[in-house]
Parts: sequence; structure tokens; C-alpha cells
Amino acid sequence: PQFPQERLNKVLEKVGAVAVITQTHLADLRTGPSLVIDLTREVAEISGVSGAAVETGGSPESVACVMFTSGSTGVPKGVAASHRALAATFVGPNYLAFGPQQTFLQCSPVSWDAFALEVFGPLLHGGRCVLQPGQHTDPHQIAELVERHEVTTLQMSASLFNHMLDEHPAVFGRIREAMTAGEAASPSHTAKALARFPGLRLLNGYGPAESMGFTTTFTIEPGMAEGAASIPVGGPLFGKHAYVLDGNLELVPPGVPGELYVSGHGLAHGYIGQPGMSADRFVADPHGPAGSRMYRTGDLAR
Repeated sequence: PQFPQERLNKVLEKVGAVAVITQTHLADLRTGPSLVIDLTREVAEISGVSGAAVETGGSPESVACVMFTSGSTGVPKGVAASHRALAATFVGPNYLAFGPQQTFLQCSPVSWDAFALEVFGPLLHGGRCVLQPGQHTDPHQIAELVERHEVTTLQMSASLFNHMLDEHPAVFGRIREAMTAGEAASPSHTAKALARFPGLRLLNGYGPAESMGFTTTFTIEPGMAEGAASIPVGGPLFGKHAYVLDGNLELVPPGVPGELYVSGHGLAHGYIGQPGMSADRFVADPHGPAGSRMYRTGDLAR
């Protein structure tokens, strides 16, 4: 809601939204659909609607959501993810302790792919999701919510993980598992966390929005990060794949740098309204089944 009005209008125009859900105090959108649902003015009408299941008629390949990149490398790109991509990422993952015993704190902005894991991950497995108020990640608020709601699981960017460990270390004595991603993990901070809190399960993850977020994960064991130059991003989730390829899209030998490509069920359809860029980044997968695609991340790996 706090994005510039120009960006909001361009996003609505690009996706061709048929409806907007908003509130009275938010920006007056100049373009977009004629159907505007105001949660402030229409609360009585909304409250009177049946809570019964809604008929959808969707399919696994139907678009479930469009997530816009930050635009730091140019114009924001709208990543169109399918229901299959969400299900492949959030149903049955084994890298975290999903289940009724889990309480996951949602502290990522709602427009990030990380937000989806924090909400769908616990709720699809009978766990609890604690919603952080507001639009900005607040370390003090995270520490308070972890204590008040007995949060078991935290997902953080590497920068936020480092800050929480330096400024709010008691948090890590209360949670059972922490996941860091989005940037290169700090070997010194991960080593310090595991040395001080040996019961903590600590994971490093990697994955672009084009693969519905987490595509690979790595469990960091005590002592593993001490003196290390870097922390691995690990291997792919079940149903997803990661290849390190040369310029001819051939697999490179172990230890040899190459470009990282990802594929599998988490792959997005492409970029909304940008067929040329979609064709450039989503290419045929010569290492998968006939007709399958892979995403060229632009990241180097080995």
C-alpha cells in the first residue's frame, strides 16, 4: 500500500486485474478495474456473505498469483506463478518441521515470495501463522512477537538474521528453527548462532521468485561454518531441479563454476506482458522431459 501511486497503477494495468481489494484510507487508484471492493465501507455486506467453499474451476496450471520484482535492474517484472508451483513448494516440504506443532512468524512484506512460505507453509500442514502488523519488518517487534506467541520458526534475509543475532540474541533461544536466504549467509554469524544455541535447526536457502522462492536448501550443522569462506545453498527440493551449466547448456564437472538454471514444478509461466523477456529467461530444458523448461537465473554456482 505504501508503494508510489504510479507504480500501483502500472502494476494494475500490466496484470489486467478484474478487481481490486482496498481500504478507504489507501491510495485513490487512477487506473485499473471498475470493480473496487472497499473493506472499510463494505464491512457489513462482506460479513453477511456465506463462509461456504467457493466454486473456482481452476486447474494446476491456472495462475495463482503474480509477484512483481523490485525493479532494481530496470522495470519491475510480474512473475506469473501457477497453482502447481505453489503446491510443489508448500505441500509436503521436509526442510522445516511443518505440522500442528509449528508456529511460523510472518514478517516478510506481503509482495515477496517469502510471504507465501510464511503463510501457506504452516496453514497447509495444521500449524499456526502469526501475522506481523504493518508493512515493515521491525526487529523489535519480531522479538516481542516470538516471545508472546511462542514462535517456533523464523525465516529471515541474511542481513536480518545477522542483525537479530547481534541485537536480539535471546530470540534464538526461544525458536526451534531458523531459515536464512535472499543473500549470501554469513559464516561467522551462522557459526556463532549454532555455538551459542546448539538445539537450533539452522538452514540456508536459495531460490528466485521465478521458481516460487525456495528451490534449494542446506542444513548447517554445528562446527560446519567455523572458518568457512561461504555457506552452501544445498540441493533442490523434491520436484524441483538445479543445474550448473556452461555456455552450451552442458553440465559442468563438480567444482567447476557455471551458470545456475532451475526447473521442475515450481517454475513460473513467465513474465506478464513481456513475452520477449520470458523467452530469453525461460528456455527449453535439455536435461528434463520433452517439452519441459528451465529458468536461467544469471547466478554463478559450482
